[in-house]
Amino acid sequence: MDQHPTTPGQGLTRPPHLRPGDHVAVVAPSGPVDAERLTAGCAILRSWGLRVTVAPHVLDTHPTLGYLAGTDADRAADLQTAWLDPTVDAVICARGGYGVHRIVDLLDWTAMRAAAPKPFIGFSDVSSLHEAFARRLGLATLYGPLAAGASFVSDGPTAEHLRRTLFAPAAVTVLTSPTAAPLVPGRARGVTAGGCLHVLTAERGTPAARPSYEGAVLLLEDVNEHPYQLDRLLTQLLRSGALDGVAGLALGSWEGCGRPQRVRDVMLDRLGGLGVPVLWELGFGHCPSTLTVPLGVPALLDADAGTLTLDLPALADR
Repeated sequence: MDQHPTTPGQGLTRPPHLRPGDHVAVVAPSGPVDAERLTAGCAILRSWGLRVTVAPHVLDTHPTLGYLAGTDADRAADLQTAWLDPTVDAVICARGGYGVHRIVDLLDWTAMRAAAPKPFIGFSDVSSLHEAFARRLGLATLYGPLAAGASFVSDGPTAEHLRRTLFAPAAVTVLTSPTAAPLVPGRARGVTAGGCLHVLTAERGTPAARPSYEGAVLLLEDVNEHPYQLDRLLTQLLRSGALDGVAGLALGSWEGCGRPQRVRDVMLDRLGGLGVPVLWELGFGHCPSTLTVPLGVPALLDADAGTLTLDLPALADR
């Protein structure tokens, strides 16, 4: 297994930022895609001066499992082909749902590691690929909106934050939101990691799972999980050792997870005993308006100030 574990305080390789005229490929590694929203999302990308190619199987549906966007082989081939194409400057996922777990081991990681680094964008189920890109490619990625996602096509600030992150990353180094507040006060430094809670928990025990998030500023969010389910997921992370040595946690949105106070109570009960700063509701994930958050970049979490400040821009100069 090719692994590139992150050392506390060090980031992963940052791909170069984009410029007008660059080429973006849209892939669908998870669930079936809404054609109208895909068209709207691609129009936004093109309005930024990007050339956009939609992978061949993005609008497919699995012949028997309707919750998947085509067969495992086709979804994996679309992603791998886009990543290996030297004319493609960035890859963005069309939507989440479920399906990435089924294709991670179908990808040729040796070939993908040999390709030039490029921005990789997505969230939710795409969390498994963010983990794999970090572990197997040593590459920083962007936990951001999906090309056919509701927030991307309907919320201007969501699209604008992604655009600035891709084109002018030096201008987007302090992340905050009106809802950000300390759950456990304090400041912590570490390399950003994480994603969707239930997806990361499902990674435990797989060959791609990192031993722990030691030294990381861990980002967690989720959608449509009852408070007791969130409790179970967090307890699994605790019992598995995944949270051993974590530097701090930044929590995102919890849409459909019940009353916010109930969710806060669960988070404080399960995470408060770690003795590290915990920031509540930074404004990323399954929310109507979402930030793009870099993964694999050293950062300072200040729970008291409600900020996550990147030591380096999400993407490198070119």
